[in-house]
Amino acid sequence: MNSISEACTDLKREYDACFNLWFSDHFLKGNYDDSMCATLLKTYQQCVKKAMKEQNIDIYEVQRNLLNTEQEKTTFKMIQL
Repeated sequence: MNSISEACTDLKREYDACFNLWFSDHFLKGNYDDSMCATLLKTYQQCVKKAMKEQNIDIYEVQRNLLNTEQEKTTFKMIQL
């Protein structure tokens, strides 16, 4: 799967590969230290945030918790119409 921006896709793939390796070779064997991919994750996150800004996507709107709120119910009803 590609990232939100073509510029971030390679970074996403690098992070995904690192995460999959960490998960299978470390986490599942009881080593929960997730610092192995931290630098890649930070770099990828910075790229995504930049792409969101360029595409006028409000990061706070994306992060808002709507589950079990009146707004979720209203939005769901509008989508069904």
